[in-house]
Amino acid sequence: MSSGPRHILDAPGGGNEPRGGGHPFGTPPPPQSPQPRPWVCYAIIGLCVAVFLLEEAGQLPSFTARQLPLGALYGPAVQEGQYWRLLACALEHGGILHLVFNMSVVVTLGFTLERGIGSLRFFGLSLVTALGSSVFSLLFNFDTPMVGASGMILGWAGAMLPIATRQGRRELGIWLVQVAVLSLLPFVSWSGHLGGFLFGLPCGIALRQGRQVYALALPIILFLSALVALYAAHPERRGAF
Repeated sequence: MSSGPRHILDAPGGGNEPRGGGHPFGTPPPPQSPQPRPWVCYAIIGLCVAVFLLEEAGQLPSFTARQLPLGALYGPAVQEGQYWRLLACALEHGGILHLVFNMSVVVTLGFTLERGIGSLRFFGLSLVTALGSSVFSLLFNFDTPMVGASGMILGWAGAMLPIATRQGRRELGIWLVQVAVLSLLPFVSWSGHLGGFLFGLPCGIALRQGRQVYALALPIILFLSALVALYAAHPERRGAF
């Protein structure tokens, strides 16, 4: 995501300003209202940094200590009932570069989306996309520990596509192609990225229909996401579904 993230989402009344900018030769533009604070993104960044620092200080299990982190997504652990890992894995990171890269995208992409749709709607969306990322990771890499917020973040991009401006869709498309290439590298979870993105799309379609439709659709999408996550977490029971 490059410069001008505030222009990615559709906004009413855009594009009607005169080119010359009026004041003092015309009507001065109305003062801009302060942007809402992205509280959910602040919480995500704070929790991710706190978890990383506690692991570096040896206060929590970590990969560097050759232990499975408390939040890492690991199929056998989830299968045994550690369901918090389905969401907590989005707060775990494998190193400082991994953390910095993901948090920079939270700032550029997450701030824009949360301010555009509101914190409560964004929180629900984030739960869905984090679960979607975990679902695909369990389906395709059940025995491999997975960490990182990137799957959830890719879900934000999926939700933004239906509500983005033409310029925004171009920028998102370029960024998504870059991520798709990176997803083919070793130690990068293509399944988590794809799962988050695909689960974000229906949320974006509901957002496109308006706030009332989204308010009705989100609990249903979240419930179905949780059911699919339980299905992915228990391969021994799949024959019973």
